[in-house]
Amino acid sequence: MADDGLLPPVMSRCHERFKTPHVATVVTGVGAALIAAVFPLDVLADLISIGILLAFAVVCVGVLVLRKTRPDAYRPFRVPWAPFTCTLGALVCLGMTLALSNGTWIRLLVWTLIGMSIYAFYGFRHSRLRQ
Repeated sequence: MADDGLLPPVMSRCHERFKTPHVATVVTGVGAALIAAVFPLDVLADLISIGILLAFAVVCVGVLVLRKTRPDAYRPFRVPWAPFTCTLGALVCLGMTLALSNGTWIRLLVWTLIGMSIYAFYGFRHSRLRQ
């Protein structure tokens, strides 16, 4: 994301020896540690659950969309019965999110607004794709 201009350039800096984005790793680790120190474990577990379930649902829908919009794209693996598998996967993941508390949904919305704010105030202006 830093290479695309959506994060400050320092976040894409790679370690000379290990070739890993060490600055982004440290910033993410410190941020995660601070969040873990502030929030109770059950709240964190629910937030992680809703994030992963929504990500899986997006991937399932994305597979279907790409099969229609880019049928010629290289696919190193096949999804068996893709329309059925992907639809069922998205529905199950979304259904499981409904079992989570209203507080989890509110925290998800707040977290999403924070992410969109970062994009709106930094990423949009610095995006290399937009230029």
